[in-house]
Amino acid sequence: MEKERICLSNKSVFVTGAAGFIGACVVQQLLLLDGQITIVGIDNMNDYYDPSLKEYRLAKLNERAKNSRSKFVFYKGSIADKGLIDKLFAEYKFDIVVNLAAQAGVRYSIDHPDVYIESNIIGFYNILEACRHSCDHGAKGVEHLVYASSSSVYGGNKKVPFSTEDPVDNPVSLYAATKKSNELLAHAYSKLYNIPSTGLRFFTVYGPAGRPDMFYFSATQKLLRGETIRIFNYGDCKRDFTYVDDIVEGVIRVMQGAPKRATGEDGLPIPPYAIYNIGGGQPENLLDFINVLQEELVRAQVLPADFDFDAHKELAPMQPGDVPVTYADATALERDFGFTPKIGIREGLRKFAEWYKDYYKV
Repeated sequence: MEKERICLSNKSVFVTGAAGFIGACVVQQLLLLDGQITIVGIDNMNDYYDPSLKEYRLAKLNERAKNSRSKFVFYKGSIADKGLIDKLFAEYKFDIVVNLAAQAGVRYSIDHPDVYIESNIIGFYNILEACRHSCDHGAKGVEHLVYASSSSVYGGNKKVPFSTEDPVDNPVSLYAATKKSNELLAHAYSKLYNIPSTGLRFFTVYGPAGRPDMFYFSATQKLLRGETIRIFNYGDCKRDFTYVDDIVEGVIRVMQGAPKRATGEDGLPIPPYAIYNIGGGQPENLLDFINVLQEELVRAQVLPADFDFDAHKELAPMQPGDVPVTYADATALERDFGFTPKIGIREGLRKFAEWYKDYYKV
């Protein structure tokens, strides 16, 4: 797909979910760029997991901003608050919007559907409407909307690797359904209002200062407490684990390449709309991943060398909402942006284990 190249220098960038795992890493990388960027972040700082981790990420960003030529401004609030979103769009005249705010978690969505509708549907609708009205009265408006989708949209697809050309009409969780809804809404707004938008289907993101509900993080905490970790589908799972630095590299590159606006034969916009997978393209067996995690936790001295891992494992059947395999076909990302995730699980889990030891003072 032909791209409209965007230089980030002197741009106004809105990052939602800025205190979240991926959002904070994206803001951090933007602050490292030599472009005098105005970065506005928003996050509701909810307690889905320990808010002190979000405060930690935010403190790191504020510290980084002191030594950056770019500017970082943070607002505590929800994207479901339409008044606040409209106010920020009016004040900062955003050039690029990166929507990473969402209620995450497949399993949590089974028992807590309301928060997913509020954040992932109503919140995303508010972002789309603000992007639409940013062009009112002849204003230049938002040049590119980049938003997080998820590999969860592939549901129980049997064909692997997962391609963005595959049908994704059978979600197996509410979380996945909300992410597919985001893609549909973005397509409609791209068609109706000529808003360049790109959705990114992330594949099992992990790394330092990540989400404690993710398996590698929660398993580490359980092992330290002497608890048993449950390995679902009796360990017969494969995941396309993607280290967070690779995700950030992909997001930054995509920000700078918006789908080009064009007019069709009917005189109406051809939707400037794109979807990409961001995944390593090398699915790892869950048991192999756990073995590497164990080795790196011992190496970092988070756990003792004589720790009895076998005594702390329990094989369990598949959980509702889970899928046995995730596997990204990222050839379109390589074709259009010259990038493929490359950091392996050994390197990624080593960085996590070292961070964990330092953060929790193990």
